[in-house]
Amino acid sequence: MEIFKKETHIDFMGKARMAIMCSGLLILASLASLGIQGGMKFGIDFAGGTLVQLKFESPPNLSDIRDSLKDLGLADSTIQEFGSPNHILIRVERSQGALEEMGTTLKEALAKRIDPDTITVERVEMVGPKVGKDLREKAMLSILYAIIGIVIYISWRFEFQYAIAAIIALMHDVMLTMGAFSVMDKEFTLVVVAAFLAIIGYSLNDTIVVFDRIRENWRRRGKASLISVINTSINQTLSRTLLTSGTTLLVVVSLFVLGGEIIHDFAFALLVGVVVGTYSSIFIASVFLVFWESRSKRKKA
Repeated sequence: MEIFKKETHIDFMGKARMAIMCSGLLILASLASLGIQGGMKFGIDFAGGTLVQLKFESPPNLSDIRDSLKDLGLADSTIQEFGSPNHILIRVERSQGALEEMGTTLKEALAKRIDPDTITVERVEMVGPKVGKDLREKAMLSILYAIIGIVIYISWRFEFQYAIAAIIALMHDVMLTMGAFSVMDKEFTLVVVAAFLAIIGYSLNDTIVVFDRIRENWRRRGKASLISVINTSINQTLSRTLLTSGTTLLVVVSLFVLGGEIIHDFAFALLVGVVVGTYSSIFIASVFLVFWESRSKRKKA
């Protein structure tokens, strides 16, 4: 199956400078957002504390919930809707005894202002500060180990410059996805880490397909320049790239729209990652190969 009946002849490398400028601006915006926000907004998995999910028969008055938390000495807790106005998430920054006790205590405090028969404690989760710190470190290490493994594999499968180009593209994808999370004020949780690892794998697969075609065409290039070879290779794989990304996006959009709040952030990360990963495979990784060749020529000269 092909999108284009004939091979396209789009000058991707001719648009590379504009693409790099756009990427640079987006990365700066991401870093600015992270700086303003004070870094990523860690979820309970990493930050530690207690999370309580409540269901009400009718949308509650948030000020009543806030006053009830003040009575418990938990005025600094975060209150937010979860999917619908009837579902409320309460995040307490510190761990509060046993899980069952926390749910019961909170329901009893709310009973002073809201009919307790209309309140259902659906979920209570608790993570200690030490456990949260340990999970955060292991999550970062998992991403680091994945990148190191990629460098080793691509250096062996292709050449070292291809590995560096792939890593630059992956870092580009991760930074833009993190920036999207910061701008949208979404939490960074273990589920999101899984999504980031999936993004790295997806983006790498797309990049390797393009690299493989570049290497094949470079061996029989004749008098063609590297820019010409890269343009030809990207055009030859364009139909496959768009088909793969398009079918993946159909699934991810379905998860994002219909999957519910539990996997909403996971689907959002994949949605951003697939779009950015496809873009970086075409522009960011390939542009670095051109830069590497020109640098090598200057050294020889």
